[in-house]
This record gives sequence, structure tokens and C-alpha cells, in this order.
Amino acid sequence: MLAAYVTTTRPDSPLDALEVGDRPAPEPREHWTTVDVRAASLNHHDLWSLRGVGLPDERLPMILGTDAAGVAPDGTEVVVHGVIGADGHGVGPRETRSLLSEKYQGTLAEQVSVPTANLVPKPAGLGFVEAACLPTAWLTAYRMLFRAAELAPGDRVLVQGAGGGLTSAAITLAAAAGIEVFATSRSADKRERAVALGAAAAFEPGARLPSRVDAVVESVGAATWSHSVRSLRPGGTIAVAGATSGDPSPAELTRIFFNELRVQGVTMGTRDDLAALLRFVDRTGVRPTLDTVLPLARAAEGFARIAGGDQFGKVVLEP
Repeated sequence: MLAAYVTTTRPDSPLDALEVGDRPAPEPREHWTTVDVRAASLNHHDLWSLRGVGLPDERLPMILGTDAAGVAPDGTEVVVHGVIGADGHGVGPRETRSLLSEKYQGTLAEQVSVPTANLVPKPAGLGFVEAACLPTAWLTAYRMLFRAAELAPGDRVLVQGAGGGLTSAAITLAAAAGIEVFATSRSADKRERAVALGAAAAFEPGARLPSRVDAVVESVGAATWSHSVRSLRPGGTIAVAGATSGDPSPAELTRIFFNELRVQGVTMGTRDDLAALLRFVDRTGVRPTLDTVLPLARAAEGFARIAGGDQFGKVVLEP
């Protein structure tokens, strides 16, 4: 079957590690289901995998990808939850948590095998391309906003670094829930698009906000951390799901303890969170922002857009 995969990681030139070609189809396995993939989306996690982060040589070759929507053998249209081992279904109760493409072959292929418990029915009104955007970036954004930060209608949130799949999801979900959104970006075009998604206002990185916020969606790291800490009201929460610009130094610990701020890490979410997100999207009518949809054979073009920071929204591949 056709797949996008890695056989040799390259820390300094990740795009050179990407291969697109034939890989063995999944073998039948008890308590697992093989899904015919209709669409799969890309994430920064895939770039880190090409660099070898979390993917040691002994696990190679590895098919990339954590997100997919497709069709189960009985004809059911499903969305794949990409967290493996969190509850033991299909892998045993003592297996530590991992994501698809770390220990088990990923979703950027014509087929993917996952624990049967990881399949969530796809709402009929949601297309495969849209549904494939949800299990990583959108699920993480959902958990950051409504679980980690416990935001409610009328609250305020700052979304740092508008443009990627996670941040566009956070803006869209927060606005749909009645939360006032401020966003930042170095790009004037991306700031305009953030407002079009529902942000109340968008600013250059580090700009003074009209008011302090209840929470910050932080995935940039060093370049925005100080601004995130200083933008929070006392008792507010920074929900962290990445550090694309590196770990912050200093950590602003004096402000964190004096203002009683909370820093909460988030890595995707549970199957129940994904089911709740699907209901949210289905009932509100909000949909993922799509940057590019490409055939799987042109996966390299999609990876290049993410590596270059050119995208606004999700890059999706169709086998």
C-alpha cells in the first residue's frame, strides 16, 4: 500500500528523511481494526518524527501520521483516536501512552490498524477531510480551552502564534463557545485571518493587550513565553502544548508564584474528549480551516508547507 514513512531520521534536514512509496498492509490483530483511510492530516509531530525525536532507530521504518478518518470493515465511517495505551484497550493495561507513528505504524497510508476502542463514529454531516483534522490539533485545542483552562462563555483567552492547525482550532472553538479571543502573529495576513476566524483582535507578538486574559494557549515557547506570563490575570492558566521556538529561559517563576498562575501541559486528549469535540463541531457547524488538500503521493509538498511555516490551518492528505 502507498504510505509516507521514514527509514532514516535526519535531525538537521527532516524533509530529506521523508519517503513516499509502498509499505506492507497491516496484519490482522486481536482487538484491533484495520481502517481504510480516506483522509489524514499532518502535524508538527510528524516533522519531529522525521528528526528522530521520540522515534529511535530500532522502531524504523515507521509510517508517519497521528490523524485519520476512514471506513471500518463493516462500512462504518470513523475518526481515529491516535493515543495508544492510555487505557489498555487493545494493548494491555501496563503499556505506557504513545501516539500512532511512535510505537505503532501511523495514518499516512491507505490503511491503518488501531485498537478497536480507538474508533469514534464520524458525524454524517462532517466530511472525511474535515474529520481528519480533528484528532490531534483540534482535540488538543479543545482540551486546552475546556479541560486545562476550564474556560466558559465570557472569559478571555490569548492564542499565541496564529496560523497553524492548533491555533486556528483554538480561535474557532473559543469564539464558537462565546469566549473573547486575542491572537498574535508576526504576519499581518495571518492576523487578519485570525480575526476572520472569530478573534476579537489580533496583535504583533509581545504587544500590550486591551486587558489581561483568563488563559493563554501556548505552543510557541521561548519567543512568546514572557508575553504569555505577563498577559495573564492573577490566578490564570497557561495551557502548553508545544514549544516550536524552544524552551523558554528564564521561566518567569517570580511572576508565576506571585500571581498564583497555573501552567498546565496538554498532549492531545482522551477518546471521550474526541467524542465530545465531534459533537461540538457537529452541533455548532464550525469546521476546521483547511490550508491545503493533497493526494498522499504529494506528501512532500504538504510537509514543506508546515516546515516553512507557510500554512494557515490544516494540511490534509488523501490516499
